Parts: sequence; C-alpha cells; structure tokens
Amino acid sequence: MAYVGTPIDTTNQFQSLVGKRFSGDASTTAFTLDVAPTSTLDIEVFVENVRQDPNSAYSLSGTTLTFAAAPPSGTNNIYVVHQAKAVGTISPAAGTVNADSFDNTVISGHDALTSEPADTDEFLVSDAGTIKRIDYSLIKAGLPGISMADQWRLNANKTSNAVFSSNLERVDTDGYGQLGTGMTESSGNFTFPSTGIYLIDMVVASDNQTTTGIYTTTDNSSYDKAAEIYSDSSIQSGNCKFIFDVTDTSTHKVQFQKTGGGGTVYGTTAHNQTHFTFIRLGDT
Repeated sequence: MAYVGTPIDTTNQFQSLVGKRFSGDASTTAFTLDVAPTSTLDIEVFVENVRQDPNSAYSLSGTTLTFAAAPPSGTNNIYVVHQAKAVGTISPAAGTVNADSFDNTVISGHDALTSEPADTDEFLVSDAGTIKRIDYSLIKAGLPGISMADQWRLNANKTSNAVFSSNLERVDTDGYGQLGTGMTESSGNFTFPSTGIYLIDMVVASDNQTTTGIYTTTDNSSYDKAAEIYSDSSIQSGNCKFIFDVTDTSTHKVQFQKTGGGGTVYGTTAHNQTHFTFIRLGDT
C-alpha cells in the first residue's frame, strides 16, 4: 500500500513501547511509572478501559503519576501507555560502527589523569582482534626501569656491637632525590614499600678493626648475615652490597649491625658517612 513519508524500517529500527498496569484501591492517587514522561500528553492513561483526560484527570512529576481522584478498586484496572516516546534499544548492524561514528571530544580532554593510574584502573586492548580490559597493575608489571630509590644514614657515632636501632634518619641534604614511596624503619628494622628485587648498598666509616654487615630476614624473626665490611686500625670507609628478593613485605626485612671490634662507626646528620641505599631494580 502506497503512503507519503519515509518508509519505516521495521527490521533495524523497531522499538517496543513501554506500558504499565496498576491495581486501584479507591484510596491511592499516586502511582510510580518506570519511565518519566515529559508531559501528560506523552502518555495515555486508562481506568476501567476508559481513557482519562490528560488536561484534568491526572498530573505528572518525574515518574510519579497522580490522579485527581482515586481510581476505583480493581485488579490491573489502570493501564498507562507511553505514546510520545518510544523506549527501546537499537542494535547497529555488524561492522557498521567505525571511526566516523565517534567524535573524539567524547574522550579527549575529559577527566584527564594528572598522576599515575591506580592499579585497578582499566585499559582497553586488542587481544588478537578481541577487545578486552586489562588492569594497570598488569601493564606496569612489565615496564622496565627503577621505581624506588631511597637513602638513610647514621646521624651519630656508634661503638657498641649491636643492631643500628637508633640514630637513623632519611637523608635530607639539599638536593636529595628520593624516588617512590621509600623505606620505613622501626628499631633498626627496615620494611620495603612493595615486593620486588632490591639492591641494598651499605657504606660504613669506621676504625679499629670494626666488623659491620647487612642482615636480612625472610620470616620477620631470624636475621642472617648477607654481606660484611671489615676495617683495619685506621679510619676508613668500606662498602658491601646485597641483592634481596622481597616476595613478602611483612616477612622480608633488613637491618644493619656492628658485630665485632672495639672501634667506632662514624655518623653525622650533616652529610653521609655511614649510610644505606635501597634501590628497587624490578619485580620479584
């Protein structure tokens, strides 16, 4: 049959109208719709199969339909049809959504990140042609480069053979550059900010045949010697290093000890004498 106007594509553009039924009880006047019409003329309201006057029989406020008088009691005796707004979904045909379908201003310049993404922030990637989500934590795990560097020092001399459990401070000399979160220290025990492979570098200024060393634990209890420095009778600086695989920050820790000799381990707050450097080299 011929008609005037644009033909209706019932295959690709069909949308289902929304309807809603209510049961009157002769006292309730307000009913909640699933969709908010823009005006009373957008819906058809029937009570006992009688269409109601949109100019006087009811009013609208968002999704609330309010009758001027309570409809009579009945089961599903109130019916509402959304006639002015068709609510439904249209699925584009496969392969029809392309770059021309998008305006880049939808993304560009909107909510731009000003710092490193959180571990749970997600990115879209193509996995052999299939679009998938991936957390930033999985992406950064494969990124090369040092992510943490920190340095501490003794700020006073030590003579007793024991753990350096006090007079420890993070370096604060002008120009000092810490990278990342850095270490935390309690009673001489240093805790790592995250798991990973760490380079621990100990430099000691001492005299009189003094022995010092790096001690590590993997059970947060017993500490084993990982590296050692031995000085002779004169004042000198010694250096030792250890690469530590920190698989658990709650159990894998490090401390520094003076273990032998009657000499002095020198420290000052003015600059680095006896000091300790921590560098995260990569993932465990």
